Amino acid sequence: MTTLKRVDVHVEGIVQGVGFRPFVYTLANRLGLAGHVRNDVNGVHIQIEGALDGVEEFLTALERDAPALSEIERVTIVSAAPAGHSGFTIAASDPAGPRRALVSADTATCDDCLRELYDPADRRHRYPFINCTNCGPRFTIVRGVPYDRLLTTMAGYGMCAACAREYDDPGDRRYHAQATCCPDCGPRLRLRDARGTELCGDPIACAATLLRAGRVLAVKGLGGFHLAVAASNERAAAALRGRKHREEKPFAVMVADLAQARRLCEVDEHAAALLTGRARPIVLLPRLAESPAAVPAAVPAAAPAVAPAVAPSVAPGNRSLGLMLPYTPLHHLLLAELGQPMVLTSGNVSDEPIAYEDADALTRLSGVADAFLIHDRGIHTRTDDSVVRTMAGQATLLRRARGYAPEPLALRAPAPRPVLACGAELKSTFCLAHGHRAFVSQHIGDLENYETLRSFVEGVDHYCGLFGLSPEVVAHDLHPEYLSTKHALELPGVELVGVQHHHAHIASCLADNGDPGPVIGVAFDGLGHGADGTLWGGEFLRADLVSFERLGHLAQIPMPGGTAAIRQPWRMAAAYLGDDHPGLEVVKRNADRWADVLGLAAGGLDSPLTSSAGRLFDAVSALLGVRDKITYDGQAAIELEQHADPSEPGAYRATITTRGPLVVEGGDLVRAAADDLAAGVDGRLIAGRFHHGVADAITRSCVILRQSTGLTAVALSGGVFQNLLLLERTVGRLRTAGFRVLRHQRVPPNDGGVSLGQAAVAAARDRS
Repeated sequence: MTTLKRVDVHVEGIVQGVGFRPFVYTLANRLGLAGHVRNDVNGVHIQIEGALDGVEEFLTALERDAPALSEIERVTIVSAAPAGHSGFTIAASDPAGPRRALVSADTATCDDCLRELYDPADRRHRYPFINCTNCGPRFTIVRGVPYDRLLTTMAGYGMCAACAREYDDPGDRRYHAQATCCPDCGPRLRLRDARGTELCGDPIACAATLLRAGRVLAVKGLGGFHLAVAASNERAAAALRGRKHREEKPFAVMVADLAQARRLCEVDEHAAALLTGRARPIVLLPRLAESPAAVPAAVPAAAPAVAPAVAPSVAPGNRSLGLMLPYTPLHHLLLAELGQPMVLTSGNVSDEPIAYEDADALTRLSGVADAFLIHDRGIHTRTDDSVVRTMAGQATLLRRARGYAPEPLALRAPAPRPVLACGAELKSTFCLAHGHRAFVSQHIGDLENYETLRSFVEGVDHYCGLFGLSPEVVAHDLHPEYLSTKHALELPGVELVGVQHHHAHIASCLADNGDPGPVIGVAFDGLGHGADGTLWGGEFLRADLVSFERLGHLAQIPMPGGTAAIRQPWRMAAAYLGDDHPGLEVVKRNADRWADVLGLAAGGLDSPLTSSAGRLFDAVSALLGVRDKITYDGQAAIELEQHADPSEPGAYRATITTRGPLVVEGGDLVRAAADDLAAGVDGRLIAGRFHHGVADAITRSCVILRQSTGLTAVALSGGVFQNLLLLERTVGRLRTAGFRVLRHQRVPPNDGGVSLGQAAVAAARDRS
C-alpha cells in the first residue's frame, strides 16, 4: 500500500518573476504529485501531495534545482492531511496580507532570447523588447506586488493570441513572464530628432548611421536614458563632453562581447564573469598599453566588426576604462548595426538625475542629443548603471544600481522594527530594513538639487509600498545641512537615530561582511561631520554596530577657504607646505594667491580644521602637478592613483604619536614628496611612495591600537578605499601583520554604503 503525504510549503526570497511556478509545476508533474502553486504577498505557496518518496524528492529538488534567477531565503514546510487533489495546477495569485515578497533586479537578455532575436524565421526577429521568464525588465517596470502584469508598466499592452498562448502555457519559458510581447502587441521603437519629430526608416539602422556620422544619440534603456556616441570618434566624444558639462570624468564604453573587451583592456576570469553575468555592471579594467590610437574622423559604414580605437576624450589620462556588455535586445541590435563599441553614459546634464520619462528627456536633453532612440514601454523607477572594480578576484561595488537593486542584503542580526536610513548627501542611497533584510536603494546621486531630492523621496515611498514597510525608526547623518538629514527630521511620528558619518562607514563594512564587531575601523574619506563638531575624514575607530570610540586620526590641517579647498586642491598643498619649497611648480602656478591662502590658513578665517584623508591625497596631487582644480568629486585623488607607478617599492614614513589619541602626521608624507620632487625624482615614483606610505601608516597605527585594545580585525571603509593601489597595499600589509581584514563587497565603500551602516546601527540600538 502506497503511503501518501501532503505538505504545505512556503518559499520566500526572489521567487516571483523568475520562472519559479512553472518550475514547480513541471517538477510536480514529473513526480506524479498533485496540488497547486501560487504567488502571494510573501513569495510562493505550494500545496503538494502524493507518494511519500515523491514528496520527499520534490522537497529536495525544490532547492537543489531552483531556477537560475531565483534566490531562496527560507523554505517553511508544514505537514497536513491529504486533501485528495487530482492533478497539479497553477492557481491565481493571492494579494491579501502584508507585503513581503521580493522583486528581482533587471536581468540581461538570456541566450535563448538572443537566438530568437537573430533568427530570421522567428516571429520576434530583431524585436528590441524580446524577453522571457529568465531575462528582461523587472524592478524598473514594477509598480507593486505580487509581481503580476497588471502591477507593471506593461499593463496597458494586451497580448496577441500567440503571446497569450505562451504566457498561459506552464511548459513555455514565457509562462507568466509579465513583460511578454512581440511586434504585433508590444512596445514600439522610434527615432526622433531633437525637436521630437519622428524620423523615417528602420530606427536602429538610422540610429547607427547617425552614430557613425559623429552625432550624439539619446537612447532609452531599462532604467532611463543614456547618451551615446561612437567610441572611436574624438569629435563626437568631445562634443558630448562639452554639451553634458562633464569636462573630464571618464565615460563608460559598451562593447559587443568579451572579444571586443579584450582588445581594449586586461580581462581576467573574474572580470569576465562580471561582464557576462546577469547584472551586467560597468567594470573598471586596466587598459591595454598597445590599444590602438584614436582616430578623429567618423568610422565608415563598412567598418569591420572589431574593436577600434577609443577616442582620447572618452577617458582622458586614465589608465583604466569602464566597460560593459549589452544587457537589452536594443543594445545588442544597435551595437551589431554600428560595428564598433560606443560610449554609453547617463542621460543627464552634470549633477542632475538621469532622465527616464520621454517628455522630460526631450526637454532636458534637447541641447545635448542630436536624436532620440525612444520607445513607449514605461519606466516606473529610474535606475542608473552599476559600477564594479575587482581586486584579487573579489568584486567591490562602487555604485550599486541596475542589476542589483532592489534585491535585499541579509542582516546577521535582525531589525526588530522597520528602519529607514536616509544616507548621506553625496552618492546618495537610502536603506529600508526589517527582520533580516536590508533593502539598499539604487544609486540616486548627489542631493544638491530639487530633482535629485524628489527622486530620493519618491524612491523611499516606492520601496515602502513595494515591500510593505512603514518605518518606525529613522536613522540619519549628524550633519545638520545634509538634505537627507533634513528629510529625516521632518518625518512625523518616528523615532530618530543620529549616526556619526564614519561610524556609519565602519558599520556598513561590518554589515556587508556579516560581522558584529568590535573591530579597528579605518574610515578614510573626503569629509564627514565629526562628533566634536570638526571635519573628520582620516579616522581610526573602535567600533561595533552599537557604538564607537575615536582612537586616533590623521593630524588636523586647515582647509583654506573651506569648500574652496575641495574644488582647488592646490590650497591643501599650500596648507601642508607653508613657505617651504618656494621653487616648486605648484607654488609658481599659484603665486598670485599663495600668500593669501597661507594667511587664511594661519588666521583660521574660513579655514576649518580637518583630519581628512581625501584632502591629504588632494595636496599631493596638486604638488605633483596632477590636479590643481577639480571638475568632479574625488578627481584629484583618482588621477593621483592613475599617476602612480605601482611597481615602486619605496614608502614615505609618517610620524605616529600616541600622547592621548593616536595621531598620524600626514604632513610628513607631503614634505617627503616635496623633498623628492625638489631633488628631481620622477613624479610617478613619488606618487607610488606616497601611496605605500599611507598604507604603511595605516598598518603601523593598527598594530599600535591592537596592543591597547586587543582587537585583531580591521574594517576598511570610506571613499578613499576605492583607490585600488592603496587598498591592495593596505590589505597586504595588514594581513602580513596578522590582522583579519574586512573590506566592502556588496555595497560601496563610498557614501553609497552609508545608508546600510546607518540602518545596521539603528537596528542594533533598537535591539539593545
